Amino acid sequence: MRDSLIVCVVEEGKADSIVKAALDAGVQGATILHARGTGALKSFGYLAMSVKPEKEIILIITKEDQTEMVFDLVVRVGHLNRPGAGFAFVQRIEKAVGFPEDIDLEAARKEIEGEALI
Repeated sequence: MRDSLIVCVVEEGKADSIVKAALDAGVQGATILHARGTGALKSFGYLAMSVKPEKEIILIITKEDQTEMVFDLVVRVGHLNRPGAGFAFVQRIEKAVGFPEDIDLEAARKEIEGEALI
């Protein structure tokens, strides 16, 4: 398996636009987790008062040929080069279960949508 996991931590309310951009770029899905940060606010000086402790953690699994492009997209859309905006990193996935390579995602989506209508 040559997939990677992109992990991105941003202020609450910022994840949706990042996930939308990643989906538009071709990733199959993303997970958003809600969290509360406890980082050292002193390092931000006068910006410390504007850094909110509520965070969103975005998990995106990418194929090897997507990783760099999606990571750069996450950084750009999330404005992660700005102080206090958040951070992101990439972790190689050595083993995983529950992500079959041959799943028909379109059929699965239609099945889920059909169940939602019942």
